[in-house]
Parts: sequence; C-alpha cells; structure tokens
Amino acid sequence: METMKGEVVLNIPSEKAWEMYRNNEILNKINPDLLSAAEYIQGDGAPGSLRLFKLGPAIRNYVKESVEKIEKVETGRSVTYEVIGGDLKEMYDPYRVTFSFIPIEGDNNVNKCIAEWKAEFKVSAPATPPPEKAKDAALRFLKSFDNFQLSY
Repeated sequence: METMKGEVVLNIPSEKAWEMYRNNEILNKINPDLLSAAEYIQGDGAPGSLRLFKLGPAIRNYVKESVEKIEKVETGRSVTYEVIGGDLKEMYDPYRVTFSFIPIEGDNNVNKCIAEWKAEFKVSAPATPPPEKAKDAALRFLKSFDNFQLSY
C-alpha cells in the first residue's frame, strides 16, 4: 500500500475548520468548482455512515463522484474514509483518505491550524498514476476554507 500526504495552513482555528468540514450545508458552498455537493446517504457522520461527494467542473474530467464510508472519527481533529464507489474506486483499491485539522500552538497562532490530507492506496488499474490530482484538488479545496469563513 502506498501513502501520499499534503497540508495547508489555514487562518482559522482547527475547531472551526472541523465544523465546516463536517457540515454538508457549509461544505457545499465553500468552493462549488471543486465540490458541488456533499451529502450523507446513510447515517449522520459517525463511523459506518456513507457520504456522497459530487465533484465540481474544475476536476470533473478526473473524478465525477465518490461514495465514501466513514471508518474513524476523532472528534474535533480527523475523519477517515474508505472510498467504496465512484471513479476513484476504479483506479485505486483500496483508497483510504484522512482529513485532519491540527491546532498550531504558540502566541500568534491561536487562530490558525494545519489542514492535512493523507491517502493510503493501491493502484488497481494498469498505468494509473498515484493520485496527485486528488491531492492537489483536496489541498486547493481546504485552502478555500480561509476565503469562505470570512463570508459566513
């Protein structure tokens, strides 16, 4: 199994970033070019829940949608999904993603956090490259939290 990681610094507290990520109504508005819709199709966000992500036009040529089963939740900190349906499942099996929101300690960093994306995957289709595009899209989406939180 291979691993890929990336992170961005957000100018918002980790608790607020966590709240934004877990709330589908907010998530749907953050950057519709990258994520046009997120909805729980089973459950409420606890482990075992299923969440459907419909990707926006900026990345539609790569992935249109993804059905993800929530495996683990560390409240206020991270959520881990396994992709169980959609385009990514055809390219990588398994494909597990963890989104984490980590407070930055220090005097001037009270309102900042590190948003981390980590994928564990195994390429299942021949000639499929590692999920660099998924990483880039996820990090661009997370960076959008900064601009969005100013308006909400």
